[in-house]
Amino acid sequence: MVEESRRGRLLSLKLTALVRDHVGETDLAPMPFALGAAAIAGTTGWVLLDERPHSGLGPSLAWAVRAGVERLHVLADEATGTLARRAEAFRLPIEVWHVDDRALLPAIAEPLQEQLEVPEEHERFRALIRDGGATPVAEQGVLIGEVRGLEVCRVVNDAVTGAARLEVGIGQHDREAFQMLHGDVPTVDALAKVVAAVAPHRQNGAAPHPLNRLGREQALRAALIDNPGLVGASVVEPLPSPVPRRNLKDPQPSLAGALIDGAPFTLVVSAGVDLDVVPFATDGRLATGRPTRIVVPARDAVPVQNEISDLLLEPIPVVPVG
Repeated sequence: MVEESRRGRLLSLKLTALVRDHVGETDLAPMPFALGAAAIAGTTGWVLLDERPHSGLGPSLAWAVRAGVERLHVLADEATGTLARRAEAFRLPIEVWHVDDRALLPAIAEPLQEQLEVPEEHERFRALIRDGGATPVAEQGVLIGEVRGLEVCRVVNDAVTGAARLEVGIGQHDREAFQMLHGDVPTVDALAKVVAAVAPHRQNGAAPHPLNRLGREQALRAALIDNPGLVGASVVEPLPSPVPRRNLKDPQPSLAGALIDGAPFTLVVSAGVDLDVVPFATDGRLATGRPTRIVVPARDAVPVQNEISDLLLEPIPVVPVG
């Protein structure tokens, strides 16, 4: 706690120095901000993102709403292209700056990464994934198998031979360990055993377990696919994420396509109290060009999500589901 307090003070001093050097502003009032440092001068807010900058725009906007600022400056030393792209969707004036030592450089909005197609030699594993009891899903050109939203296998190219193969396991380290221990087990049998072990923990109402703490967004998407009526849809199907998932443990919303009253919609599915879901949803809408809705468990819906959405040029409804 002492170390966190000390780091918070250092980040506040860093923010003050950066703003002073850049615009000459000295009348800054520091304010608490969990992901770094924040300060306000009149009706202008300044935020320095230190933790998880790639998902920091939502928390910055939540702070701005509470602070009542009319213009927001967001500073970070990485992911500023993503932040700048998402900032363009808001009517609240937001300027994103890239921190380069003691200098602030205007961030340039990066376009979304073009979706990659799954290689043809990987597609032949789709039937095998189904035979093993998992659901095939394509993400950024990678074919994976899921059990109610949890990845249990993926198709990769062998680092030595270059040949495509199906690796079984939850996450890279688990896949590597499984390959070392069970390399001689027929892949479909190996996958079926993992699916059988994972499936009970991914059911609704299952007792708390590490396997149902991972991928809660994908688990909710799987529930919507099974029961589209939860969101008033006739059909829900998975869509690839507009941005690559950083790793298995970091939460990130999932995308789904839905037919609602015969019209196509994009669903941005999140779980947990996700303050960044609205900025993320702007990427989902940009990627698909469809009307978009945010879907969250009712227990995780908080008023500030709607307040952030109201700051968009085109607000995105937040739909709680039971």
